[in-house]
Amino acid sequence: MSRAFVKEDERETEVVTKRPQRQHPYYVTPEGYERLGEQLAAAQAGEDARAAEQLQERIDAAIVVRPEEQPVDVVRFGAGVTVESPDKKRTTYRIVGEDEAEPLKGRISWLSPLAQALLEHRKGDRVVWQRPAGNVPLKIVSISYSG
Repeated sequence: MSRAFVKEDERETEVVTKRPQRQHPYYVTPEGYERLGEQLAAAQAGEDARAAEQLQERIDAAIVVRPEEQPVDVVRFGAGVTVESPDKKRTTYRIVGEDEAEPLKGRISWLSPLAQALLEHRKGDRVVWQRPAGNVPLKIVSISYSG
C-alpha cells in the first residue's frame, strides 16, 4: 500500500529508548573530563541533540580521578605503569577511563584485562595478564602518576 493512503495518525513515530544504566563507576582523568566538555560544546553547536544528551549523561556520571591524589607506590586509576615481559621487553601503559582508551598509544581502560591484572600491585610485583591467546607473566618495573 502506498504511504499516500495512510492516515496521518497511523504513521510510525521514532521510539527512543533510554540507554542502560552503567554497571560500574564512570572514572575519567582530568584530561578526559575536559575532552567530554569540548565534545558536548561541539555537539550543542552542531545542534546534535542526541549526542549532546549522551555526552551530558557521561559528564553527570563522571568521577574525575586526579593522579596527584593517588598513592605513588600502588597501581591505581591514572597510573603510568612500565612492565617487563619474559623476553625482557619493556612497555609503558597508562590506565584511563573507558572512553579515553587508545591501546595503540599505550592508554588502556581500567576495565581491560591488562589493567585489572595491574591494579593494586606495586613495583617489583609479578602479575599474570590473562589473554585468550595465552597468559603472559609481567613484572612491574615502575609506577608514575605524571601525565
